[in-house]
Amino acid sequence: MAPVATTERNDSPAIPALKKFAADKVFNPFYSPLQGDDGDESYKYADYRPSFPNITYEPLTEQEVVERGLFADPAKPNLLKAAKKVTTLTPVIGTEIEGIDLRQLTDAQKDELALLVAERGVVFFRDQELDIHQQLDLARYYGPLHKHATTPIPRNGLEEVHVVYNDASRRPDPTSFSKLELWHSDVSYELQPPSTTSLKVITNPEVGGDTLWTSGYALYSSLSPGFQAYLEGLTAVHSAVAQAEGNRAAGLPVRRQEIETIHPVVRVHPATGWKSIYVNPGIPKAESDAVLQFLFHELSGNPDFQVRFKWQTNSVAIWDNRVVTHSATFDFWPATRHALRGTPHGEKPTSVEDYERQTGKQAKDRQLEIWKQQGITVEVEGKPKAAKPRYND
Repeated sequence: MAPVATTERNDSPAIPALKKFAADKVFNPFYSPLQGDDGDESYKYADYRPSFPNITYEPLTEQEVVERGLFADPAKPNLLKAAKKVTTLTPVIGTEIEGIDLRQLTDAQKDELALLVAERGVVFFRDQELDIHQQLDLARYYGPLHKHATTPIPRNGLEEVHVVYNDASRRPDPTSFSKLELWHSDVSYELQPPSTTSLKVITNPEVGGDTLWTSGYALYSSLSPGFQAYLEGLTAVHSAVAQAEGNRAAGLPVRRQEIETIHPVVRVHPATGWKSIYVNPGIPKAESDAVLQFLFHELSGNPDFQVRFKWQTNSVAIWDNRVVTHSATFDFWPATRHALRGTPHGEKPTSVEDYERQTGKQAKDRQLEIWKQQGITVEVEGKPKAAKPRYND
């Protein structure tokens, strides 16, 4: 809880009231769900404000997913030739496309978009008029849609929509959480975590509320060959427990029993064949804490791996949750920021060993592949084979 300035004595009855005020008005945006709003029923998108219905979902089981990026023309002529402008935002992550209406995409363009997002991590569009139903249709093209167990859904009952909403009614408390905690890949604890995910901002502050993405490909490429091989043999626990406990502490329902799932620390994207670091802040065992903390800090703190997007109303970001993590900025209070997410399930994360056994192909280092495309050969000497898993962390 944030400090509360007061001239009253410690035994004053004003102290409990001040503490209650602070508890009610400030919150950790990651584990403390926003309840309520500013009460303005004239708000244009009131039906899309957050709600927490007391309903129950069955545990998730494995679902069939077709990787649409595998059907794309690698040159992406249908998508890129239709655009007015394509801007590469950084060498390793982020592309902005102008002149494309996401409502009008053909299946060939959708496939090429999936591959572009897989390669670039996140792709941005502005001035998009697609409504939430059209956004969900696009997301559904890439896989079965995820229903979140703890976060809010819109008041109108669209259970496949994840609502991102903050207004003046509660102020984020910067003393209650570390910014490291805000970096994450969405619902990575699921058996089949998300793939080609979209977020549309429908109300945006004039300034602030940017989102940053960071590349798991680039982090892998930055590591020494020996460390790469070591990580390829490891797995990590991804946990839903903190989100579930946050809801229960707030008196909110948990719609599906929380789970913990083990995924490879290095996963391979099925469309690109590139290796990516895949970790989230969670509950590492003591013996592996140093390794995971190093990876978390590199993902969150290395600007070479990152792109930052300044939203406008009707901007859309489409990112591949399998190869990037992201973080919101909470610098816009008391303004309102409101966005809607469509989240398709992807495949079960595939380790390097499993990918190479199942496909007969060699998993690749993205940076080495990009240099090869540029006619540059970089020799990597003495890279050992991946170590067998020694523990699950």
